[in-house]
Amino acid sequence: MDTPHTLNQAVIAQVLQDLRSGQLRRCLSIGFTEQQLAALKRPELLSVLANAQVGWCTVKVNAAVVQRILTQAIAVTEEVAAIDRLLRAGASTEMMSQYHGLTHQEVATRRNVLGLSQRKGRHPTLNEDQDVELWERWKPLRDQRNLALDDEAAMLELALEVAEAMTLPLAVVWATIQGWVEQRLV
Repeated sequence: MDTPHTLNQAVIAQVLQDLRSGQLRRCLSIGFTEQQLAALKRPELLSVLANAQVGWCTVKVNAAVVQRILTQAIAVTEEVAAIDRLLRAGASTEMMSQYHGLTHQEVATRRNVLGLSQRKGRHPTLNEDQDVELWERWKPLRDQRNLALDDEAAMLELALEVAEAMTLPLAVVWATIQGWVEQRLV
């Protein structure tokens, strides 16, 4: 025995849902006429359409919309990964607020989800040896990449790389670099 065309059944289910919620125009926009929609009120005619073994509808993919949705999904995934990386590297709540618009509560929740401990107070400042090592790592990389001091995204990425390499909290590295910039040492 032949089976009903599944696309037909899916369209009928969607149309019935749209009709129940008063979305008549949506039903008309996909190709039904008012007379056909009225016929769907009769169970025997509804059954004939739903169980038809031939396809009476087609699907058209709006490639531009699909691409926008996929691009958005990728962007969200990348942003979540970037936020997680910053938090794992020791970014401060203020940094997360400034660069990703997260509230203190959202940052605390994300830290809990990642299993990161909640810090109380400020990170300690760098000792002299750490400060020198940071300068010796950061300055050549900044010069090599020819980064502008006002390119915060690129500067933050570089600070993140150096913080991870030195296993220092990003908040401390970032504050130190910002101090150098403010003092015009670079």
